[in-house]
Amino acid sequence: MAGNWKMYKTPAETKAFFEKFLPLVSGASHCEIVINPPFVNIAAAVDAAKGSRVEIGGQNLYWAKEGAFTGEISGPMLKASGAEWVIIGHSERRQYFGETDETVLKRTVAALEADLKPIVCVGEMLAEREAGETEAVLRTQFDGGIAGLSPEQFAKIVIAYEPVWAIGTGKTATPEMAADAHRVLRSLVTAKFGADAGAAVRILYGGSVKPDNVKGLMAQPEIDGALVGGASLDPGSFASIVNF
Repeated sequence: MAGNWKMYKTPAETKAFFEKFLPLVSGASHCEIVINPPFVNIAAAVDAAKGSRVEIGGQNLYWAKEGAFTGEISGPMLKASGAEWVIIGHSERRQYFGETDETVLKRTVAALEADLKPIVCVGEMLAEREAGETEAVLRTQFDGGIAGLSPEQFAKIVIAYEPVWAIGTGKTATPEMAADAHRVLRSLVTAKFGADAGAAVRILYGGSVKPDNVKGLMAQPEIDGALVGGASLDPGSFASIVNF
């Protein structure tokens, strides 16, 4: 269960979140819990999560280890800050910041080299969904952004399916629609990396996951977890998702 805080919260607000959140999930041993705050809050989050089962991640990284890349953050920097995870290729990065399948692959490889666990995002826009192109879009994103990994590299990633039309819009893919997309992704994994990889890979659903719809989503055997946006900003709300 991963929370993506996007561009919200200060270090002080991060500390306050964990004070309320940690007691609410202290008994949650059924899943891994990851919070991905803005870069400036990572140190505060790592410090606040000490001694708990909650791990911290970044929301992006650059593929060079260091250099003259003003405004960028590298994998080794994230790791040194205490992060264990990183989100790659989020739809907002694709939509607003020019992320491509090619750069998703570069970032994923860089994350693995820094010993970070990548959550690699794929998903279609509303127009693509309405045109019946969901499967084709997922195939293109998989082929360009994930299929270039070696089997050893692939075994270390998590995939997140995010229907872009369901992010922040209040629209949610029905559990069945989400499961269908997850099946497509799993079949792509199986075709490329083999049946064992297809069975083992964890595919998270991300698209307006909330306390009132998480049960139905998680009841689908194809859905292995959630990448939660807005609902992860409130300790009570995210705890009830974790404890579904």
